[in-house]
Amino acid sequence: MPTDRELDLQRVPKHVAIIMDGNGRWAESKNKPRLHGHRKGAGSVREIVEVAAEVGIEVLTLYAFSSENWKRPENEVSGLMTILKNYLESELSRMLKNDIRLICIGDLEKIPEGVREVLFETIEKTKHNKRLILNLALSYGSRDEITRAVQVIARKCCQGSLNHQQISQETISEHLYTAELREPDLFIRTGGEKRLSNFLLWQASYAEIVFTDIMWPEYRREAFLDSLHEFQSRERRFGKTGAQLRAG
Repeated sequence: MPTDRELDLQRVPKHVAIIMDGNGRWAESKNKPRLHGHRKGAGSVREIVEVAAEVGIEVLTLYAFSSENWKRPENEVSGLMTILKNYLESELSRMLKNDIRLICIGDLEKIPEGVREVLFETIEKTKHNKRLILNLALSYGSRDEITRAVQVIARKCCQGSLNHQQISQETISEHLYTAELREPDLFIRTGGEKRLSNFLLWQASYAEIVFTDIMWPEYRREAFLDSLHEFQSRERRFGKTGAQLRAG
């Protein structure tokens, strides 16, 4: 198995985005309630955040709850919100100790008030931390995000503060939730599914994508290092040929 020493720390992706899939199916495979898998998955979050900080990743974006997840059974949604609240409360001291800053993207108005209060409190208390940005995507959907950005841009055009001929790819990026973050270099999905599931569709256009069959509750340090090694084995060309890149 790979070790930290074998990882090229000069070529670590700056921004890693992860779809943390497989919690419910992992629990069901063990004849446990789905929420048992989500609770176990919180342990994977803790471990992956620690590794990300250790190896020098600057931004870690985790797809914690999608806009579509509100359609799940009420007891599961309620349980997920409780797990989120408990995670934030239990991890605050660790975030402060390890210099980790929490931010969030998504339609946060839909998050229950009690959970939202703890979320905003954690964001406020960690806002000066600099080692790693932990970005939780909550009540998040990429199509909703892009639609919202287009609406804001259209409003500015109608108000005369923006000329439609000035609209560029940069203009759109500047109106997304992630406006102040660099785009993901590495996009990981655990749990064996191979789709993007409405996650960072604009931002991940040139991200390297790694799919793994490992369920999220079992995706720990060594599995994450494997994904980072996979990233480092690839040649990122951004439309150019390999010969062009090698020629500098």
